[in-house]
Amino acid sequence: MRILLVEDDPEISGMLESFLATEHFEVETAFDGESACEKFTKGEYSLVLLDLMIPKKSGMEVMRTIREKSTVPIIIMSAKDTDSDKTLGLGLGADDYITKPFSVTEVLARIKANIRRSTQYAAQEKEKKGVLKRGGLLLDAEEYSVTKDGEKIELTAKEFEILKLLMENPKKVYTKEQIYSQVWKDAYFGDENAVNVQISRLRNKLEDNSREPRIVVTVWGIGYKFGNGD
Repeated sequence: MRILLVEDDPEISGMLESFLATEHFEVETAFDGESACEKFTKGEYSLVLLDLMIPKKSGMEVMRTIREKSTVPIIIMSAKDTDSDKTLGLGLGADDYITKPFSVTEVLARIKANIRRSTQYAAQEKEKKGVLKRGGLLLDAEEYSVTKDGEKIELTAKEFEILKLLMENPKKVYTKEQIYSQVWKDAYFGDENAVNVQISRLRNKLEDNSREPRIVVTVWGIGYKFGNGD
């Protein structure tokens, strides 16, 4: 985890940098608003710790610049403890507000909480964009990739679309006609061979034992469903 620490007091900056390093964070420091904006533009960070009272550009200006480009968590550190300052900071896009003086353990707890929330949100957003996880299988529709227990599985376009269809609705049983019409985007005229061949190839790539499939499961007399590997 990489943190951008924006603090013009060398003592406070040094204390936080040293402490966070012991907690396995990589810390990049900036002592004024201009260098903070420059470093943020050039680097990638998991979180920004931002003092409001800094030279050249104020903390509020830095926050505006960051929010034009990124949703990275921002924690304000300030000696100002009025409700109006907190409201303004949070209104401009800060995620949290710590009043000076503070303990380093409090800062650490706030950092971990904000990064955790950010990570969970990012995961939820990715799920919405077409990432399916079922058991040990992970299918990414954007990257057109499939992994099983962390190992990449190379699939053809038809194999991928069949697996995606089954994973999207794991409790539903699909007939061969339904699979053909949704994957081939064409009318089904009773030719089972096209579907059978793709299912067989898919099983050979996914199953531990293709003769006893547990992922692409046959529902006799109906069709196929996703079995989750159980």
